[in-house]
Amino acid sequence: MRGKLQKIGLISIGLVGGILLSVNFSALAAKSSGATASRAATALPIEELRSFADVFAAIKQGYVEPIEDKKLITHAISGMLANLDPHSSYLDSEAFKDLQVSTQGEFGGLGIEVGMEDGYVKVISPIDDTPAWKAGVLAGDLIIKLDDTLVKGLTLDDAVKKMRGKPKTPIKLTIVRKGKSEPIEITLLRAKIKLESVRSKMLDGGFGYIRVIQFQEESTADLVKHLDKLYKGIKESKDGKADSKTSKDAKTAKPEDLKGLVLDLRNDPGGLLNAAVGISAAFLPTDTLVVSTDGRTEDAKRRYTATLADYTRRGEDALKSLPAGAKTVPLIVLVNGGSASASEIVAGALQDHKRAIVMGTQTFGKGSVQTIVPLTATTGIKLTTARYFTPSGRSIQAKGITPDVVVEETASGIPHERLREADLERHLDASGEDAKDLKEADRVVDQKSKPAGKGKKLNEEDDEARAGPIEYAGKNDYQFAQAMNLLKALQIIKR
Repeated sequence: MRGKLQKIGLISIGLVGGILLSVNFSALAAKSSGATASRAATALPIEELRSFADVFAAIKQGYVEPIEDKKLITHAISGMLANLDPHSSYLDSEAFKDLQVSTQGEFGGLGIEVGMEDGYVKVISPIDDTPAWKAGVLAGDLIIKLDDTLVKGLTLDDAVKKMRGKPKTPIKLTIVRKGKSEPIEITLLRAKIKLESVRSKMLDGGFGYIRVIQFQEESTADLVKHLDKLYKGIKESKDGKADSKTSKDAKTAKPEDLKGLVLDLRNDPGGLLNAAVGISAAFLPTDTLVVSTDGRTEDAKRRYTATLADYTRRGEDALKSLPAGAKTVPLIVLVNGGSASASEIVAGALQDHKRAIVMGTQTFGKGSVQTIVPLTATTGIKLTTARYFTPSGRSIQAKGITPDVVVEETASGIPHERLREADLERHLDASGEDAKDLKEADRVVDQKSKPAGKGKKLNEEDDEARAGPIEYAGKNDYQFAQAMNLLKALQIIKR
């Protein structure tokens, strides 16, 4: 028996070694960091691989049921990545395809951004106007059961696959929610989810509102279209009649035509980096630094500025029809604990350059860069390769963006308990000085966020008031109302 295991083990070492060398080559072939670095990167830990091969051999020989080599290796790769941090993962053919499709704004499922916590699926943020959002699923909810299947023991990919399915097919989620003594059961109908990247509305008094729901390939162009629409709306209201002229009129509109703008990034889970740079560039001078990245390899150390090369993938300038007033219009950016990644890049850039007042609550703190490394034509890995830093050098990772003006989600001032990057298992810390000051910074932010009064408890009325989805920029949107109050106050001061 032992001899047989050793024989299988030797074969496994060759198999695993070959796979690891292939992965190293595909990930590093495009890099030019020198021969020494390349040799160090491809060196294989032989002793550890022997242990791996022994386990592989034991499973092949003695597991209660036969298992394919491909399945074992896939699970090994998946486990290797999943144990690095919450955002690195193996992408099988289905996940690889879903990733490509989701950046274009269309995918199937329930409409929730999720992570893994203590073996359960934890909701990071529900996405606007999706089945989960309409049913009242909240950030921080812990999904413990999918139909009759316990989540404990499933991988995140397996759980996500179970939540996806044909449109109009039902699924029952069993949820544990903080502050609730009993699990909550919610039955949802899956839907074909096509996300609008950007929405807008003209507000009374010459003010505008724009909401970025997710950063997609067309987000920068969509933002320009909505700004164009707002400036046209101002012109129409002043003329007292409809104006059918082209967007050139909006491009030459005077900055004072729009009195102020609310840019809403709440519950925006992020998306494409170039879209974040493009949306920042819409409000910043050309060539302004938007974000920088820092990692171990040379190509992970980059500076992204408000230039065409950094915000486009197709060579076309999505900002060519941008209304001139966008560069100087009084601007308030709304954020909360569901604002992550690309949202935090935009908020941080506009805050650092004093271009906007950031209002709301502490953001999620997802400040790491994931690189997609293809393994085959249909599979790949998502690997964390760098951290994001705001123009002033602040790390976003596990810290987030602290608002200039802290405003809770309800008038009671009671903080809404939310999941943040720092709450996730195996999260990366911030680096440099920010890492040293992280705990102190969080303590200060927590104190700023706490309402006056000692030992105040969340009452049922307040809990119910925020249990359902907020109508963004509507009557029950307290943070938006405070943003508008501030914009109007700035107008008075300006006079």
